Amino acid sequence: MKKMLGEERRLQLLAQLQKSKAPITGTDLAKFANVSRQVIVNDMTLLKARNEPIIATSQGYLYMHQEQLQQTVERTLPCIHTSEQTEDELMTIVDCGGTVKNVMVEHPIYGELTASIMVSNRHEVKQFIERVNATQANYLSALTGGIHLHVITAPSVEVLTLIEQALHKKGYLVTDQ
Repeated sequence: MKKMLGEERRLQLLAQLQKSKAPITGTDLAKFANVSRQVIVNDMTLLKARNEPIIATSQGYLYMHQEQLQQTVERTLPCIHTSEQTEDELMTIVDCGGTVKNVMVEHPIYGELTASIMVSNRHEVKQFIERVNATQANYLSALTGGIHLHVITAPSVEVLTLIEQALHKKGYLVTDQ
C-alpha cells in the first residue's frame, strides 16, 4: 500500500473518523494511512487546530458529530476515592446513563492536568481499566491524594442528578465538611 501524504492523508483520516460510530485507535489509523503512529498524532493535532471536533479518548480518536454535541448536558463533579475504587466509580456513572468525558487534577507545579477518558458503558470501562493495569500506569488522581474532577455528560439534567446522587451515596463526591 502506498503511503498517504500530507493534506490528502488528513482528509482521508477525517473521513474515516466521521463515518465511524466508535473510536479508532491511532495504530489502526496509522495502518490505514501506511504511516507511523506519531504521524497520526501530529495529524490529529493539526485537524483539532482547524476546529474539527476530534477527541482523543482512552479507546482511540473519536469524531464528535454536531448532533452528539447538542443532545447532551454536562456537569463537572469533584470526586475522591482510592485507585482501587476507580472501576466502581466509573461503572456507577455509566450504569446511571452518563459518559465520563475526562479527568482533571490540580497539580502544584503544572496547574490543571486533563486527560480524556470517554467511557459510556461497562465494556469501555473494562477496556480502560485493563489498559491502565497492562501499562502499570498511575491514575492522575494519584498525584492529588485521590481528589479529581470529572466532566460527565448525560442525555438530561435528571440523569446527571441521578449520577451525582449515586456517587454521593458511595462516598465518591467531595462535599463540604
